[in-house]
Amino acid sequence: MKKHIRFLFWLPLLILAACSTDAGLQQILGLEAEAPVFLDYRPVSSMEMVFKFSTPVRVVSLDFEPSVEIESIEDGSEVTVSFAEPLEEGSRITADILVEDANKNTLNVIIPFRARNDRMPLLVFNELRTEYTKPKVEFVEFYVLEAGNLGAMRLFTAGHSLSDPLYEFPPAEVAAGEYIVLHLRTIEEGCVDETGQDLALSKGTEAQNDARELWFPGTSKLIRKTDALWIMDQDDQIIDAVLLSENLGSKWENNNVAAAAEFLGGKNVWLPASSDAEENWIPAPSDAVISQGTTNTRTICRDESLPPERRAGNWYITATSSASPGKTNNPKRYTP
Repeated sequence: MKKHIRFLFWLPLLILAACSTDAGLQQILGLEAEAPVFLDYRPVSSMEMVFKFSTPVRVVSLDFEPSVEIESIEDGSEVTVSFAEPLEEGSRITADILVEDANKNTLNVIIPFRARNDRMPLLVFNELRTEYTKPKVEFVEFYVLEAGNLGAMRLFTAGHSLSDPLYEFPPAEVAAGEYIVLHLRTIEEGCVDETGQDLALSKGTEAQNDARELWFPGTSKLIRKTDALWIMDQDDQIIDAVLLSENLGSKWENNNVAAAAEFLGGKNVWLPASSDAEENWIPAPSDAVISQGTTNTRTICRDESLPPERRAGNWYITATSSASPGKTNNPKRYTP
């Protein structure tokens, strides 16, 4: 009898120890109680962003790094946060948000993001180097058609991922007519990103005093002769794209590039050589810019004398020793 009394005495304490929330008690009593799940976030404007959850929640605490002054918070399944002042376009910020639902379930999420940028420039791919010979590294060059801010623009490649960007651009005001060179390795001292007005800061090999230089950290190979590259804004709209193939043919040998080609063709952002794409058109290797023959000094160049259309006929391989990162493309062409 004494054993039964002891058990009955300890049972409420065991329940209290097991249940830190009402939901825990509900689970012990055989009731269902699902904790909130974080689903997504979205910078709506420079003054507002939204955090989306599976159920309505109340914000217990919210901190930003670097610090941001909050004007108001609207709870719910979509938590709307308004800022006291506009965030810097494309700036990198981390949010630390703690929420709870009606059953006192709590969820803490740490979210790195880029502030909203509605002033992205119109620019195009202009020159590519896919081959590396130290100290000259691979690069992607862009030419700016209309001014804006680079912050939060994203570069994708088939060799990296169709969904995760290879590179996110830092905030930087750029002008029409400007050349931007993203160097794809950092192997020297003095290779600094030029995000301000001084375009002579970077001292790396091939850096120009009148072009904007950006440097990808690390020393790994990032693009290849058969590849696809595209840039997107924060609404997943493609700003420009280029498709490369080392060989002619009717079938892609690389599955990732094949998937990227289907994606770009479906978005109608890569076109056949001489006409507009038909619905559901899928580019073949023969529709890409043929990169066979490119080397460290023979780069893949856009013909700057032609309208900047996304098709293979607008591209060529420049002659030996004619690479021109940060400058007007050399019109001399490679002849096999």
